[in-house]
Amino acid sequence: MVATSESDATLFDLESAVDQRRLSVPEQALAPLAGLVIIDEIQRSPSLFETLRVLLDRPGQTGRFLLLGSASPTLVRSASETLAGRVGIVDLAGFHLGEVGYPDSASASTVWRSLWQRGGFPRSYLAPDDSASVLWRQSFVRTFLERDIPQLGISIPAETLRRFWTMVAHYHGEIWNASEFARAMGATQPVARRYLDILAGAHMVRVLPPWYENLKKRQVKAPKIYVRDTGLLHELLGLPSSAALAGHPKVGASFEGFAIEQLIACANLRSTYFWSTHGGAELDLLMIAGGKRYGFEFKYADAPGTTRSMRIAMQDLNLTHLWVVYPGDEAYDLDERISVLPVVDLPTVASTLGV
Repeated sequence: MVATSESDATLFDLESAVDQRRLSVPEQALAPLAGLVIIDEIQRSPSLFETLRVLLDRPGQTGRFLLLGSASPTLVRSASETLAGRVGIVDLAGFHLGEVGYPDSASASTVWRSLWQRGGFPRSYLAPDDSASVLWRQSFVRTFLERDIPQLGISIPAETLRRFWTMVAHYHGEIWNASEFARAMGATQPVARRYLDILAGAHMVRVLPPWYENLKKRQVKAPKIYVRDTGLLHELLGLPSSAALAGHPKVGASFEGFAIEQLIACANLRSTYFWSTHGGAELDLLMIAGGKRYGFEFKYADAPGTTRSMRIAMQDLNLTHLWVVYPGDEAYDLDERISVLPVVDLPTVASTLGV
């Protein structure tokens, strides 16, 4: 346990044997504390939620608790049920474009490409060089599979889940096909879906739901799957450098996933979907904000233009505006309600959505 008088905060790290012993009788350890009490790696002791509920309901309680740790659907559900009305849950992703910043326009391209290549985990992004970043990501993948997943109460061999996660990386940006994954894994479709739910619940994979409505068109009703952190995506695909990424068939899908995560993180919206018809029309991302619909297409191209698919999406989905996000530097209009947008300007668009 570490206490600092300067910040009036007390920290418990449940990976520390000393702190575990101090919290072996949690009510006696926590009740006298005032100010901010931080409990890190809370997934190691979910039984603490019951004690916290008692303390928070006690008259005169002056302590406030910040609980940190790896998330799982079971852990989040337990916290929500035990501490109902007493807890707020914040999902923390890695760095995004609104946080890393760049001192001038000349450095903007270098910054976002580094974030794209290395991903948003602080120790990966801030590593002194690419080799150190790759080494950290390799260690993270192994530790996540061999230590973090078992700590969440999930008993799946690490190598099995790694093979599945690598398959997701190769299908990054594509429609989820349970039967195809099941065949490749030698498992049933429910088992394949369970593996996907585990990685999605741990915030390693994004399952982007489809949008469909009565349009008298056959629409895709299966979700798309993405590895949320592109640094981990590149590690799973064996792409240690920007040069290796540039020549890989998944470079466009990687850019798409990166831009989607940046936009969702900056906009802080939950109403996000993709849209696709069996006739070939599609929209990479549909966001609903303030009762209006906004569309986004992501093109890894020098100078993207309009397509028939975009115009169909504008009409069928009644979009207020559609942005075509690309890796270039200049913004320009393609139509009255269709604009081309540099990826570095995504945080600005998020603010225009009023979120």
